[in-house]
Amino acid sequence: MKQISFIAIALLAGLLFVTACAPRPNNGTAQVQEISGEEVPALLQQPNTVLMDVRTPGEIAEGIIQGATVFADIRGADFEKAVKQLDKSKTYIVYCRSGARSSTAADYMVSMGFRNVYNLKGGIINWKGTIVQPE
Repeated sequence: MKQISFIAIALLAGLLFVTACAPRPNNGTAQVQEISGEEVPALLQQPNTVLMDVRTPGEIAEGIIQGATVFADIRGADFEKAVKQLDKSKTYIVYCRSGARSSTAADYMVSMGFRNVYNLKGGIINWKGTIVQPE
């Protein structure tokens, strides 16, 4: 009897592990696309494309990627509110310092119904283009 219980528990644990690690279906919705710094300028030439910085105000004060127009600190209390106010029909290129926070922000945006979201691989650290002081 103990052996049957052990087998049942092992099978259940295995099933839970497989389902927990399986990719989640997105029901036909978009998913975050990774983009290199070299691809950003061409994408920014497309209508309705927005460059979004999700770093802290202190990081933003050190300089931003030229063309960034939306600033929403992913660690800030108002991040979700700021995202809800954005136009979901636009294309967003999201960046942070290294690409980790922007990946999280981009995933959140897709979960909120945004269809065209790109994450800048390597963030501003790997950016080879112009960095300017925010206005």
